Amino acid sequence: MPRYRSNQDGEQVYSTSGGRTPQKKKDVASAGSPRDGLVRVSRTNSGRKGKTVTLVTGLPLSDVKDLAKELKRHCGSGGAVKDGVVEIQGDHRQKIADHLEDRYTVKLSGG
Repeated sequence: MPRYRSNQDGEQVYSTSGGRTPQKKKDVASAGSPRDGLVRVSRTNSGRKGKTVTLVTGLPLSDVKDLAKELKRHCGSGGAVKDGVVEIQGDHRQKIADHLEDRYTVKLSGG
């Protein structure tokens, strides 16, 4: 039977399970890449209906929107900024890494 209960933080949550408490969500800052000064350029297609997307993480938050616009223009492709991560449609890892190398320490990661 569904019921309301309090989790560890005192927030009221809706639960359909008998005795299991819901897991605490991660912070957006901790969900991204570690802030070690490296800009990581990776490729993924999970959760995107098989479409390949190039991800750029580890950028300073003040530069993300302007840099996303610049990278979309450079690659001739669409893209978006989600939670501080730049997503560029298609596989443009090497092109993006070469473009960012003079400004940041870039590391290719993933597939």
